[in-house]
Amino acid sequence: MLDVRRLHMLKTVAARGSIAAAAQSLALSAGAVSQQLSALRRDVGVDLLRPDGRTVALTEAGRVLLAHADRILAAVQEAESAVAAVRGTVGATATLAALPSTVARIVAPALDELGSQHPQLTVTCLVTDQAQPRELTLGAVDVVLGQRYHHLPDATPRGIEVSPLLDDPLLVVTAAGQADERPVALRELATHNLAVPPPTTDCGQAILHACHEAGFTPTTRYITADIAAQLTLARAGLATALVPRTAIDPATPGIRTAPIEDRPILRLVFAATRRTETANPTTTAVIAALRTAAGLGRTMRPPTA
Repeated sequence: MLDVRRLHMLKTVAARGSIAAAAQSLALSAGAVSQQLSALRRDVGVDLLRPDGRTVALTEAGRVLLAHADRILAAVQEAESAVAAVRGTVGATATLAALPSTVARIVAPALDELGSQHPQLTVTCLVTDQAQPRELTLGAVDVVLGQRYHHLPDATPRGIEVSPLLDDPLLVVTAAGQADERPVALRELATHNLAVPPPTTDCGQAILHACHEAGFTPTTRYITADIAAQLTLARAGLATALVPRTAIDPATPGIRTAPIEDRPILRLVFAATRRTETANPTTTAVIAALRTAAGLGRTMRPPTA
């Protein structure tokens, strides 16, 4: 009989591209993963993986088995949710993957509420720039707190349920005293030195796209995905930053923020889970807390001085 855990490892290796990367995401050694995949190969009697440069790829038999593995693992998830629903109580553990920019205004208040409402629930929170719905398909996490910028197509994988939480605009951040609080036309930033994320990130792409639509190429003097660094550069008067509203701690001193009036850059912040016919009480509780925290974050004003 096929071992479900080994099927999960095969799926993870196929998605990550290498045994080492899969082992890291599974919190196992590469040797342990290799041993389990070797056992799976003996179970089926045919090679499932082949070298592909510095990575590995599925053989034809591996692709066939993976297609069945997807259905088997989905059925296991459905069974777990159905049993949890019959039990009717929030479980003991859950894993949440969240973007760093959501921690202060959404994640921390949500975890605080969960601790009060469900003290038996321990939530492991993975704060990572790779908080993407794909992690759910690999079974690595239970809930993803992610983002999608409105100019990008929806690339949500099949079998994933997305719960929109809020539209989060990017604000123009400068040093206190350098500008007034009036809304800013995006074209005005053509003369500014900007601190922005790398163009390989969703946020960096969104900023470049919006600036090009406004008719100019931004002067990106500082390139960093670290929002704390962007705010430090803005506070020092060295750059203008474009930062999501919910990523700005209201206690941050020495900065002034302003909305973009003509071409707002919006990201959709969402919570995502694996889609099942029966709702899981544990993931339902986590998403409810995230939704409450997002609603509170929406009503809070960032600092103006």
